[in-house]
Amino acid sequence: MPEEDQKSDNQTKQGGFLGRLLSMPNDSIVKTVFMTVMVCLVCAIVVATAAVALKEKQEINKLVDVRKNILQVAGLDDDSMSMEDRFALIDTKIVDLETGEYVDELDVDTFDQRVAAKDPEQSVELSDDEDIAGIGRRANYAKVYLVKDDSDQVNKVILPVHGYGLWSTLYGFISLETDLSTIYRVIFYEHGETPGLGGEVDNPNWRAVWNGKQLFDENGEYNFHLVKGSVNPANAQADYQVDGLAGATLTTNGVSNLFKYWLTDQGFGPYIDKLRTSQG
Repeated sequence: MPEEDQKSDNQTKQGGFLGRLLSMPNDSIVKTVFMTVMVCLVCAIVVATAAVALKEKQEINKLVDVRKNILQVAGLDDDSMSMEDRFALIDTKIVDLETGEYVDELDVDTFDQRVAAKDPEQSVELSDDEDIAGIGRRANYAKVYLVKDDSDQVNKVILPVHGYGLWSTLYGFISLETDLSTIYRVIFYEHGETPGLGGEVDNPNWRAVWNGKQLFDENGEYNFHLVKGSVNPANAQADYQVDGLAGATLTTNGVSNLFKYWLTDQGFGPYIDKLRTSQG
């Protein structure tokens, strides 16, 4: 064997598997598969490392985004004040949805209603008849937000709501005036509905038509719903109706159902009754 070939062969043997692999032709199937696997492995490690490193920042950004939406639905969207100062005007509580009473033993900063809804010990499974919002399980507790005025009196109550639309679960907030029937504002901050159709739940013009609408009639019965098309102002029920989303019937129905669920007995109904009673 020529000296150069023998030297190359010795180097290949000394390099073990990697040496033999690298000495293979570039069109070798074994070499191609190995290099592909290695590239995928390196990329997976890089992505996993980045995800871990960014997790805390992502959680902080998520919290900030939720707070921005709470401030907007509270009417505290004046940027002349810092977010911290504006949020200090909101008192966050946790409510037992079964009794409507506040719960003090849970930490408002760490309690997560979504996580609790997945835990059988912290939630209840809903029957098909009960589950008009399509949420499957309902957490036993939920956060509520009490907006204070300059004299430290509650002037709005913000309730979190969620339910299934056409493609996704919509998450949002509704703020109520002190009569607990008049809608101040509504906002959806997370969903996966079709842009231009069900995705119009994000449209500020559509959200604005909710302002001032009534949820409960003079007998205290829930009477609110979305209608197909536009609300007729001459209709006696116009104060209890909001325009449906054009071309998005299933999303419209989902929105109507999720509010009916959360604002009646299965959701915040007992809490609303308690507040009414406390108002005398």
